[in-house]
Amino acid sequence: MLADSDGSGSEAVARFHDTSETLIISDSKDASQLRAASIAVFTHTPMLMLSDKNSKSIKESIKQLQPGKVLLVGNIDEKSVTPDPDPTTDSPDKPAINFIRDNGTAEGLEALTATQFTEQEVDRPEDMVKAVVGLNGKDAVLLKPTWEQFVPSPQAQGTPEALPAGTAEDGNSAPITIASPQSAVAAVGTARAYGVEVRYMDYPDPRLSDDTMKMVAGLSNRPLLALGYQFGSGKTLSEKIERGEHVTAELPGGGRLVFPGRRMIALYGHPSGPALGAMGEQDPAASVKRVKDLVDQYQGMSKEPVIPAFEVIASVASADPGPDGTYSNVFPEQELRPYVDAIINAGGYAVIDLQPGKASLLDQAKKYENLLKEPNVGLALDPEWKLEPGELPMSQVGHVDASEIDQVSEWLSKLVDDNKLPQKALVLHQFQLQMIRNRELLNLDHPELAFVLHADGHGSREQKFDTWDAMRRDLDPRFFMAWKNFFDEDQPMFTPQQTFNDVVPRPWFVSYQ
Repeated sequence: MLADSDGSGSEAVARFHDTSETLIISDSKDASQLRAASIAVFTHTPMLMLSDKNSKSIKESIKQLQPGKVLLVGNIDEKSVTPDPDPTTDSPDKPAINFIRDNGTAEGLEALTATQFTEQEVDRPEDMVKAVVGLNGKDAVLLKPTWEQFVPSPQAQGTPEALPAGTAEDGNSAPITIASPQSAVAAVGTARAYGVEVRYMDYPDPRLSDDTMKMVAGLSNRPLLALGYQFGSGKTLSEKIERGEHVTAELPGGGRLVFPGRRMIALYGHPSGPALGAMGEQDPAASVKRVKDLVDQYQGMSKEPVIPAFEVIASVASADPGPDGTYSNVFPEQELRPYVDAIINAGGYAVIDLQPGKASLLDQAKKYENLLKEPNVGLALDPEWKLEPGELPMSQVGHVDASEIDQVSEWLSKLVDDNKLPQKALVLHQFQLQMIRNRELLNLDHPELAFVLHADGHGSREQKFDTWDAMRRDLDPRFFMAWKNFFDEDQPMFTPQQTFNDVVPRPWFVSYQ
């Protein structure tokens, strides 16, 4: 795995090249990166991307490659990419690097490459990597983003001198290489310039679909090159491939990943009736019809299929301690089954929700093991209702430490693995930062689970967005975001159009309470 966590592409350059007479460096603007990648692939030249945080990586790569000519694409200060002299290795008569600046014109590009390029538009930032993967090195294609214009350096005056073209190496000698929208453009550009066939998947996990599994079939223990830290460590990626090959059950809408293969619209509640949420306001069949009517309002606004879901409260916070002193009523599986079965039979997904009181989250989760062995049933933890010794319900907003969530995720991931289940959702409710203590320490290294952060803000539009933004701040990017619409507490409640078009990023899971 080539992490390239700084986006520079330096690890890919080191993987494919010992030295190179020429090099291309772009600034961090999207237009610059796409332009540089277009030139790199056609001229078979390695490329790097300079940001305000990776100058050191760039200099180290240049020191390794020892290029004679470096093409600067965009607004780049030569000093920021020039390695410091090393008297122990540099000879006194070592020639200075010849920096060439791209002036951004079609004439300048033709002078650089002795070729006229055909322009190809890229419509969305998330399509940048896919577009670079599609460059073949034979046709002169210039990728241009529709959302941004290329801005050359003010120092790029006159016609640039030619950039000597390299030749494609034997890309077939490299391992099978995969990339995703999150891969560094520079890394992908360097791989394609080298002649490597890069297999593109819409998400950095081969379990996304049958097609992506075919890309890595039989490679769990064989050479495979993944571009981007988002694929996880080599061990994690190998485990994902193995699971994809051995798990045959698919989730509603296809695939073995909860997200991003679909979005869910859910009713929240308890079978006992309307007091605990919208789901219990009607019988299972009527609840299915109600949530399907909601789903219909979201269809067509997302490229992913939208499926119905229920979030079924299984343990309910109580004002009374109860016989076990936990202030949490644990309802038996048979009372939840009619709603769980109804939504599954309707092609949907069920999430079992825990309001633990003073009980252990892990102990309560284990009580619903049979339900959680269903492929289409996930688990939600609600720290709001967690009580510490001496605390009473409704007197404060509860909290849970990351270590207790880790206990649940460890157990749940093993349950998924032991029973060869497709990936399972683990939803964490939060509307105050204090509700999940030490959140940054959560162990998310469970490919069996899709971690979902459910931001439960209510009130006015501004209040909901304030909560949403606060919960997302410093959140691990491996989380998928969920949004809640309250029928009574919101002022007013968001429409489906507002929920999917105004909330950024677009939520993967939307529940109605």
